[in-house]
Amino acid sequence: MLVNYLYFCPFNTGMDQVTARGKLKLRMACGVFFFISGFGYSSWASRIPSIQQQLHLNERQLGAVLFALPIGLMVTIPITAKMLKHFSSRSIMLVGAITFNLLLCLPGFTAYVWQLVVLLFFFGSARNIFNLSVNAQAVSIQGFYDRSIMVTFHGIWSMAGFAGAAVGYLMVSFNVAPSYHLLFVGISMIIITLIFYPHAYYEKPVNKINRSVFTLPDKHLIKFSLICFASMACENTMYDWSGIYFQKVLHASKSAATAAFVIYMVSMTIGRFTGDKLVASAGIKKVLSFSGILILAGLLFSVLLPHNYTVYIGYAMVGMGVSCVVPLVFSMAGKSQSMNSGQALAAISTVGYLGFLIIPPAVGFIAQAAGLRWAFGIVAGFGALIIVMVSKLKPQTEAEVVQ
Repeated sequence: MLVNYLYFCPFNTGMDQVTARGKLKLRMACGVFFFISGFGYSSWASRIPSIQQQLHLNERQLGAVLFALPIGLMVTIPITAKMLKHFSSRSIMLVGAITFNLLLCLPGFTAYVWQLVVLLFFFGSARNIFNLSVNAQAVSIQGFYDRSIMVTFHGIWSMAGFAGAAVGYLMVSFNVAPSYHLLFVGISMIIITLIFYPHAYYEKPVNKINRSVFTLPDKHLIKFSLICFASMACENTMYDWSGIYFQKVLHASKSAATAAFVIYMVSMTIGRFTGDKLVASAGIKKVLSFSGILILAGLLFSVLLPHNYTVYIGYAMVGMGVSCVVPLVFSMAGKSQSMNSGQALAAISTVGYLGFLIIPPAVGFIAQAAGLRWAFGIVAGFGALIIVMVSKLKPQTEAEVVQ
């Protein structure tokens, strides 16, 4: 039904030609690509324990192997920026989506550790190309609307993550090998990509300033970069350490730790599906400030009141806090006059993903030296950083371009 609805969307539609019905079709097509990204990535994540057993890896070895993925992601950011400078995000998104899902088919077939390391490096690279191009698409489609729609796209990613994890759980329950599971998901996502690609938005790339391939944020974007860094640091810390915090600090059961992570993910998903309405009523700057307050308060709540139900509440606050930050920052930075939207997103991501990459391992070192409560207390400071950086944004930034 969705395919039929989108079928009549004009091919290579320009912004000046898009009708109200056409805008909705483009928005729906973009949402499908966010779903492809979230479903594919969570499918891979759901089979990590199976692949760990398959290759006989201990936790230390697995951690070293998984590090190849974010390295591939970081290395490819400047290359993606260069690509988005010369080609439409629509074309880059096609390349990224197909490559991402082709590589998704392969982890279950690896027989040696080195094969998995090489595969994950390129998987991270493909994920970056796909991620930045689909966000550039979303920023372009946001330009059709006088209200925020960016957060909802990321909500679709979170919803797809739940769906992929649920399918992964079923595959594990029925003892389906990761090779067959991921092969089926990868091929299915490629088919969906080819069906919906013709309906994606085509825009001519605009190279506003000739920049080096190694794109870093300029002075106009540095505040956005720091906000993104702080949010990604908190988000990935929760991914990696929220369950361990329950087990090590609260001495809770694995089921309680799993429930805590589910609460965090559910609150983040709810935040993303309600974020655009909050922006419409309160404005981007207030939403970002409140997000920083929720992150700060939620982590401190978890540290100062270390009991199951109080930490559940704290995790829910953090989930709501991180839900809107990155999509809203991408939306605002995508209006930069000094870079095109793809370059601006790549520049901010260069700094933002450092938080995703560096801070969670640092939490481990701090926890080893002083304990996880101290580590979480320090991470709470990133919520304060968001509050400070948002306070320095000009009020008109929400509605106008970055000058």
